[in-house]
Amino acid sequence: MTTIRTLKGLADKGLVQHTPALDDVAASYAIAVTPEMSALMTGAPDDPIGRQFLPSEAELNQLAFERPDPIGDAAHSPLEGIVHRYPDRVLLKLLHVCPVYCRFCFRRESVGPGANAHLSPAKTEAALAYIANNPAIWEVILTGGDPLMLSPRRLGAILERLGAIAHVKVIRLHTRVPAVDPGRLTVPMVRALRVKGAATYIALHANHPAELTPAARLACASIIDAGVPMLSQSVLLKGVNDNIETLTALMRAFVEMRIKPYYLHHPDLAPGTSHFRLSIAQGQALMQALRGRVSGLCQPTYMLDIPGGFGKVALTPNSLGIDDGQQVVLAPDGQPHIYAPEG
Repeated sequence: MTTIRTLKGLADKGLVQHTPALDDVAASYAIAVTPEMSALMTGAPDDPIGRQFLPSEAELNQLAFERPDPIGDAAHSPLEGIVHRYPDRVLLKLLHVCPVYCRFCFRRESVGPGANAHLSPAKTEAALAYIANNPAIWEVILTGGDPLMLSPRRLGAILERLGAIAHVKVIRLHTRVPAVDPGRLTVPMVRALRVKGAATYIALHANHPAELTPAARLACASIIDAGVPMLSQSVLLKGVNDNIETLTALMRAFVEMRIKPYYLHHPDLAPGTSHFRLSIAQGQALMQALRGRVSGLCQPTYMLDIPGGFGKVALTPNSLGIDDGQQVVLAPDGQPHIYAPEG
């Protein structure tokens, strides 16, 4: 079996009904569903796996406050491939290709196959030089695109270059691969993740416990057993994990796999994703229920990326205020910003 990349392929599997409206969606946003994920799908409208990866006509409903760059990467990008939002860490985006394309992705306007799918060698060198020439950079986060879509040789070479930079002490890789395409976690790939000169962390993106199949668990175990710790990142999504039973099962599964729950993200304002968003108040209520229900090991931090590039904030019970009837959230620099959209 191979990854499905077309509406016809999805329709042939009985996962979608091919309509002109879905043609419009597919013309704007990439499609990819791995065999591991399609095997979990039921084709039902309320299927939490299908909802994440199958194109929907709801994506054509784009609201005025949604943004093509909802977290403001461009405003903090001194050169292509680098996002430098915080003093001590940078994002390094080497590619725009993923094993699957999430329908709620905040980078949905830029990810997908094509001529610019990979950072060119010259631009990669420039990005590495930027990191080397900025001694305040303590951590480099590989994201994009999914860094584990690189070959083990290519990934290992990049990580080796980063580990040789004296002030880079931590390298983090954000990925869905261990869950959605666990076969990529070969011995050479796992070996490439161990870096001389820096500590490596893998942050696994998974949103529903069904994604953590036996094969995914083996892939994650191979990483952890090689001495590379893992964290989790999840997005709180309406119709996927917006109930206490699913969140409990997901966070417990992470901990059972030796993966520390890290962030639970409030959905970003990406175009055509309003059907995934719930209100911050609903998310805070779920977090309160989680705190009263499961071990402290299972508690992620509920996070909002303030639209426009103003940084991440934890959505604690006291993190929001009201000004003239509008929600206000404080950025890391203490400045207030209005957050208006609600589910």
